[in-house]
Amino acid sequence: MNSQMSNGLLKKRFAEYKDEISTKPAQRKPDDHALIIDGLNTFIRAFSVNPSLNEDGSHVGGLVGFLKSIRFAINKFKPTRCIIVFDGKGGSNRRRKIYPEYKQNRKTKYRVNRAYDFASQEDERQNMMMQLSRCVEYLDTLPVTVMSYDNIEADDTIGYLCRQVLTESEIVVMSTDKDFLQLANGRIKIWSPTKKKMYDEKMVMDEYGINSHNYIWYRVLDGDKSDNISGVRGLGLKTIQKKLPFLKENRIVNIDEVIDVLPDSKDTIELNYKLMQLSDVDISGSTKTKIIDKVNEPINRLVKFQFQKMFLEDKLFTALPNVTSWLATNFNQLNSYAEKTHW
Repeated sequence: MNSQMSNGLLKKRFAEYKDEISTKPAQRKPDDHALIIDGLNTFIRAFSVNPSLNEDGSHVGGLVGFLKSIRFAINKFKPTRCIIVFDGKGGSNRRRKIYPEYKQNRKTKYRVNRAYDFASQEDERQNMMMQLSRCVEYLDTLPVTVMSYDNIEADDTIGYLCRQVLTESEIVVMSTDKDFLQLANGRIKIWSPTKKKMYDEKMVMDEYGINSHNYIWYRVLDGDKSDNISGVRGLGLKTIQKKLPFLKENRIVNIDEVIDVLPDSKDTIELNYKLMQLSDVDISGSTKTKIIDKVNEPINRLVKFQFQKMFLEDKLFTALPNVTSWLATNFNQLNSYAEKTHW
């Protein structure tokens, strides 16, 4: 009798144990949830508005604002890995070969920073480049992956990562660049830090009345003034929705369908599509290999000593107080995932 009761209790406990194990969440792996940050976009935004000064009174707003933006995104989205992508040297060359006027409107006489009175535009430019270079040095001490490839814009690297490399990952892309909305699907979302909105398929549909698969055609037809890309004259969002109602359908619309509706704008449509689409980017095989190799190599470990050394050199005591706690609170969890890539 006692033996039968013991066996019954053992079976009951075994069943309960099985249920307990089956309901525990699976252990997260380094590539499960990737946060991809548009590096230059994030830095320029920080440099433009952050007034932070170091103990010597030098402007360090770009550096401080950038590091705080990275910290904010990691805390908010809790990724298992973070990839920060910058434009490579000569990054716009491919598009300029197609369209020589690409981004030519960016040679401005206006100051970028509105929070600090630099002596001259050249002084501001040199300070900005120095801070950007320093940002990359700080990133080398953090458990993140940094990517930049000659003749490749960050947009293309991010598009390739999202659609061709990290194909099993849940991804959040952080950028104010609306071109990235064309990547939104069931596993890829776009966080706009200025709008404080997360764009998934539903949000794109709600805001634009266009399926995210076909958002590229809105960009192609509307153009992009910031990149000096002209759209089709007389077409705004409402007109595009009216003339091309099939863009809201849950299917991928091809270029011939768009040209059939707007045959007189064929050249503009074909040119803008080459310039703006990110789903199948035109980059060399050797660069694709470099990107894949970078994703597969061990992720940098957190090097607190080196970060703190630079922190002291840059005299950021007021801008980033209590740096030891700041590093531990914001980067220890991400570092634990980085450690797994070294096993």
